Amino acid sequence: MRVLGVDNILVGAGDPVRAKEFYGGVLGLEEKFSTEETALFAIGEETPGLLVRVQEGRPGSMRVWLEVPDARAAADELGLEPFEVFTGWTVEVPDPWGNVIGLTDYTKQPHLARAG
Repeated sequence: MRVLGVDNILVGAGDPVRAKEFYGGVLGLEEKFSTEETALFAIGEETPGLLVRVQEGRPGSMRVWLEVPDARAAADELGLEPFEVFTGWTVEVPDPWGNVIGLTDYTKQPHLARAG
């Protein structure tokens, strides 16, 4: 498996309004888009961002998604089931300490993908 770069950093939040106030207001990050339960904030001029999403019962959890050429192949290699996302496919795997690492591809949005 080959990692191409950071996709997004995902942060679990309990309240979307407070999350937007903190990340947009206190930290001053530019909001790229939002829904009722999700907001993506820009991190400088980088394409990857900080994705804040409501996670009932699990606020405070943080995940890092890394871009790979083919998440379904990575899932097969890891013996896990991938799931479909807006850009393509993702598989999530916990490290030995419970941190979640996502491996995601851009097979449905190839114009956004890194070369690789």
